[in-house]
Amino acid sequence: MRDLNDALRAFDVDESVGAMVLTGSEKAFAAGADIKEMKDLEFVKNYKHNFLSDWTGITSIRKPIIAAVNGFALGGGCEVAMMCDMIYAGDKARFGQPEIKLGTIPGAGGTQRLTGLIGKSKAMHLILTGDTITAQEAEAAGLVAKIFPAESLVDEAVKSAEIIAGYSLPSVMMAKEAVNKSLELGLAEGLHLERRLFQATFATKDQKEGMAAFAEKRAPNFTHE
Repeated sequence: MRDLNDALRAFDVDESVGAMVLTGSEKAFAAGADIKEMKDLEFVKNYKHNFLSDWTGITSIRKPIIAAVNGFALGGGCEVAMMCDMIYAGDKARFGQPEIKLGTIPGAGGTQRLTGLIGKSKAMHLILTGDTITAQEAEAAGLVAKIFPAESLVDEAVKSAEIIAGYSLPSVMMAKEAVNKSLELGLAEGLHLERRLFQATFATKDQKEGMAAFAEKRAPNFTHE
């Protein structure tokens, strides 16, 4: 995860990058934590070193990240996908949090993010039974945004990332912040934040350009300022 976090942070400050796609192989999105390495760990060491805390680095990235999931996204792999801003799935992908089968529970957000995305009952079923769901079931539940044939998944994710990157970066980042905060704030606080961010866009050159282009019936030329 350290290498992934370092790469994402580098892209986050790279002015030539407007959005990112995170993917794995056709067989699996991510392997998750190494079970063989974890099996002999002890509580005190885990607690002192705050084991798995570095996994949340993805959530600090301000530019949008699309998870392009082929094959299995189980355990830590599913948790990494949920840390991204949206999930596109190949038609043969499967999702789940099967940690209960190993005598433990999800430790990198599975109990929290999955519940927020698909609801308590479905999350409880997956986490307590160790069952998995298909890409189609994940889309119906709200975990997955879109499904594509496995062979075209990454290309389709890149197309969406290119569309996003073509918009005003300050507005894209504000929109991402507002949506993510909706999972943490009450309605009144969330609406207050949304309104303030909306008002803040009027301090950008891109808002002036975007609305002027609409009025003049031309394509906008956003400069990300």
